[in-house]
Amino acid sequence: MYQSFAFDTHKYLEQQHKAIISRAEQGDGRLYLEFGGKLVGDFHAARVLPGYDPNVKIQLLRQLQEKADIIICIHAEAIEKKKIRADFGITYDKAALKLIDDLRENNISVTAIVITRYSGQTAANTFQKRLKRHGLQVFLHREIPGYPSHIEEVVSEEGFGRNPYIPVTRPLVVVTGPGPSSGKMATCLNQIYHESQQRHTARYAKFETFPVWNLPLNHPLNIAYEAATADLSDNNAIDNFHYDAYGVMAVNYNRDLQTFPLLQGLLSRITGSNAKYQSPTDMGVNCITSGFCDDKAIQQAAREEIIRRFFQYYAAMQSGQGDEKTFERIEEILHKANLRPEDRKVVKAARQTALDCEAAGKGDNGIYCGAAIRLRDGTIITGKNSPLMHSAASMILNAGKHLAQLPDSQHLLLPEIMESVANFKNGLGTRKRVGLDLSETLIALVVSASRDSYAKRALDCLHLLEHCDVHLSHIPGGGDEAALRHLGCSYTYDPISPTRNLFFA
Repeated sequence: MYQSFAFDTHKYLEQQHKAIISRAEQGDGRLYLEFGGKLVGDFHAARVLPGYDPNVKIQLLRQLQEKADIIICIHAEAIEKKKIRADFGITYDKAALKLIDDLRENNISVTAIVITRYSGQTAANTFQKRLKRHGLQVFLHREIPGYPSHIEEVVSEEGFGRNPYIPVTRPLVVVTGPGPSSGKMATCLNQIYHESQQRHTARYAKFETFPVWNLPLNHPLNIAYEAATADLSDNNAIDNFHYDAYGVMAVNYNRDLQTFPLLQGLLSRITGSNAKYQSPTDMGVNCITSGFCDDKAIQQAAREEIIRRFFQYYAAMQSGQGDEKTFERIEEILHKANLRPEDRKVVKAARQTALDCEAAGKGDNGIYCGAAIRLRDGTIITGKNSPLMHSAASMILNAGKHLAQLPDSQHLLLPEIMESVANFKNGLGTRKRVGLDLSETLIALVVSASRDSYAKRALDCLHLLEHCDVHLSHIPGGGDEAALRHLGCSYTYDPISPTRNLFFA
């Protein structure tokens, strides 16, 4: 199987839990632990580390819940501007609500929510009221002028002192958020300041999965993280502070390296003593390599992710949602990793299928689309568009037939079901595109499976498509994207419209 077991989640969880507890017990006073990355649904990590549980951090918190308070941060501007979390396709405020629900489902209570860099935003006010109606504690932290560079002004009654202290009771405080730039570090420092004012000892540490500090700078896993954050124009770098202090090479993020002297200065100013950390790496509690089982497989998965990110940013630029600078950055990263877009095996297959579709005079109204999926055993299955369905829908049905060991000629959707859906779409005024998208096709397959044994056999195999690579020769519609995410497929696409219309759903 081309997707081999490469990462041991249980071993990693055991080691990471020990490391956090050890850090919490190393010194006096409460430890504020900044939890970076995605707390729930870390699909980037799952893609680059085959075998990694995307919800492992929830499991970690479950183990820590007797010792930890949890604070969730969300940037006021992210609420106001309706910033989207791309992997779930939902706004950051909704992602924060989902995070709270996910924690509650695991019997993990949230101590408080902090709206950071607040300046009276209307949407933030509405969000605050909504949370309070549900009995949650909400705090507003205003942006501090001069933060973080003007240390004396920041560490003062007019700086951190203006923002309220969040009451906590446990020795460990986990500070997290629905995405990057949520104000997690500032919230930690604000708390440590108030603890100091109360003559309590408090410390800071950071838990972040990527970049991996004890892997080479140009390891594909670290390059994949650069690709994931290409829109931030940041990059990985050698931690010079760590090398100077210990003579050991370690990898860190350039933004953390740049801010380390300021962070060190802030902590020293707050506590009145020299900070114990000699480097940004010292601050980290990252044991991700303890779960490695197959570095070769991890490197290959990381290369796939780099190419995936290339297509993501390419599509964003073509749609006007991204910029050329970001695309140039991802191109540089692709070249650094010595990769081409076509190295993702499903890309050639999808494009060739579109060409074959055109050569055969098929397609839909002069539009020729192809889709390809790579199954877990490496088999590539394709699909073409037609007046009846989108290419993604055709591909998934073909994959279902293959996995169920059914002949290609076997029809899975009952004619009366397809006709009913097409008539319904036609009645809604979508006359120009009545072909079934993938979401509609899956619903039709479920209905057909209740009456047809062949359809049921194919349906029962679709769970085997999780984590499989997919490429489309065209931009997928909303129903195609939603269904591919639901199936757990890792998909990319060429930014080519599947219709001559300016608008399509």
